[in-house]
Amino acid sequence: MYQKSVLENGLRIITSSMPYTYSVCIMIFIGAGSRYERAEEVGSSHFIEHLCFKGTERRATSKEISEAIEGVGGMLNGGTDKELTVYWCKVARPHFLLALDLMVDMLRNSRFDAQDMEKERQIIIEELNMSMDSPPQRVNILIDEVIWPNQPLGRDVAGSKETVAALRREMLLEYLSRQYVPNNTVVSVAGDIGHEEVKASLSSVFGDWTTGTPQPLFPAEESQDEPRLHIEHRNTEQAHLCLSLRGLSTFHPDRFNLDLLNVILGEGMSSRLFLEIRERRGLAYDIHSYVDHFLDSGAVTIYAGVDPKRIDATIEAILEELRRLKDGVPALELAKAKELAKGRLLLRMEDTRNVAGWMGGQELLTGRILTVDEVVSIIDAITAEDLERVARVLFITEKLNLAIVGPIAGGDRLGSLLQL
Repeated sequence: MYQKSVLENGLRIITSSMPYTYSVCIMIFIGAGSRYERAEEVGSSHFIEHLCFKGTERRATSKEISEAIEGVGGMLNGGTDKELTVYWCKVARPHFLLALDLMVDMLRNSRFDAQDMEKERQIIIEELNMSMDSPPQRVNILIDEVIWPNQPLGRDVAGSKETVAALRREMLLEYLSRQYVPNNTVVSVAGDIGHEEVKASLSSVFGDWTTGTPQPLFPAEESQDEPRLHIEHRNTEQAHLCLSLRGLSTFHPDRFNLDLLNVILGEGMSSRLFLEIRERRGLAYDIHSYVDHFLDSGAVTIYAGVDPKRIDATIEAILEELRRLKDGVPALELAKAKELAKGRLLLRMEDTRNVAGWMGGQELLTGRILTVDEVVSIIDAITAEDLERVARVLFITEKLNLAIVGPIAGGDRLGSLLQL
C-alpha cells in the first residue's frame, strides 16, 4: 500500500513503508523525455540527465557526487526514456537525508559548466557509437523508427550524433526550466521510513520550487495500412531481427491481456517462441518478446539473432506462433502463464527500488497507482476468450513491422513473408 501528498506547488509525494527492509530508495520522476522534445531539442532530455551528475555549486565534480553516496555504500543513477526521466538513489536507512540532500542539489543546483558539457557531449556520442556497433541494440532502436516513422515516438531517446552536436547550453537550460518544474515531478520513496517524515523532509527542500508550464508530449501518429520492412546491411555473423506489431496504450482496457499474451509468446524458457524457435528448431540462441505501453500507443516486439541463411525460416516460424495464438490458449497453459506473471511481479516487490519505481512511474504518467493486489486480481480474471479476442484484433498483416541488421539482401522476398 502507499500514501500520497501534494505540496502547494504541485509536487507529488508517494511513499510505501517497508519496515522489514534495511534500505530506503528515493526516485524522482520528471515528465521529460524524447516525446516532449521539439525538433531542435532532440536529445535534450538525455543530455540534461547526464549533466546533472557532473557537478553542483556545493559538489563541484562528478567525483564528489559519486563519492558522497558510494562512501556510505549506496547506489545512485538515472535514466531517460521516451515519456519520463528518473533519478534514483538507494541507501541504508540512516543515510536517507544525505541521499535526499544530494538528489535535490543535483536537480536544482547543477552548474551545467561549459567545459563539462563539451566533455559530456563526446561521452554521449561514444554512447551512440556503442549502440550503433551493437547489432542487438541497433535493431531495437531501428524497429521504433519503422513503427513510428518521422515522429518523436520513433526516435532514439539519446538523439543522433548530429542532434547532440547541435545542442547548446542555453537550449538545454530553457528545456530544463520548462520541464523540470514541481507540477511535472513525482518523488517516490520506499523503505523503512514513514510518510510524514518523508513529506516533512521534502517540503523543506522542495517547498520553494516554482511551478511552470511544461511542454506536453507530442502525440503518436498511428496510421499504418500495410507491412513495413527496413534492412540495415552489416557484415556480422548473425542477422538480428525485430518483428513488431502495433500494441495497446497504457490506458487501454486490454493492456493486461496483451501482457499475458506476451508471457505465453516469448517471456521465459517455457514460452512458445523459446520452445519452438530455440529448443525444437535450433534457429536462435536468443529469442524473446516484449511489450511497450505508451500513453497513446504501444507495440509488441519479438527479437531474435539468427544465422543469415536461416532468416526466412525464422521469420516464418515466428509468424506461425503468432497465428497459433489467434486459435486460442489451452487452460493449462493459461494457468501457468498467470502464475509466472504474478510470481515475477510479487518477487520484484521485495526490493525498495522496484516498489518506488512501481508507484512513481504510474503516478507521473497516469495519475493513478494500481496496487500489486489489484494487478494480481486483473490477471486472475483474464480468460482464454480475452486472449483470443485480443490476438485476433492485433495480430494482423497490415500492422506487421520488421527491422533487420545484418548481412541480408532480398528485401522483396522477406517482405512477401509478412503475412498473418
